[in-house]
Amino acid sequence: MATQADVRRIALSFPDTIEKEGHFAFEVRRGAKYKGFCWVWMERVAPNKPRVPNPRVLSVRVAGPDAKEILLMADADKFFTEPHYDGFPAVLVRLEKIGKTELRELLWQAWLAQAPKTLTAQFRADARI
Repeated sequence: MATQADVRRIALSFPDTIEKEGHFAFEVRRGAKYKGFCWVWMERVAPNKPRVPNPRVLSVRVAGPDAKEILLMADADKFFTEPHYDGFPAVLVRLEKIGKTELRELLWQAWLAQAPKTLTAQFRADARI
């Protein structure tokens, strides 16, 4: 079982990553801008009302529609989506259902999807990946 503390620790271990001020969201620097790779799910609890953070669920970027489908088909208890995410490369993850090792790999792949290629190449060279 993973927690938001695990998400924070793992996400901030990646190069050029920041936690977005005022939000449970993590971004990687891409030039002069930052690109999000994971954030707390903003759930629609009541129709026509603002979405509210659900700290038990993490939204995570994926490489594309195929990666999204693979995760959704792999474990419906762990990964899911909602109409708001239709056509968007991200899955929703129930933190209570995912282990820390799997979470680290998922966040690593999300970071790779958003990080600039020069940074990922440098990081891989430094880590000898």
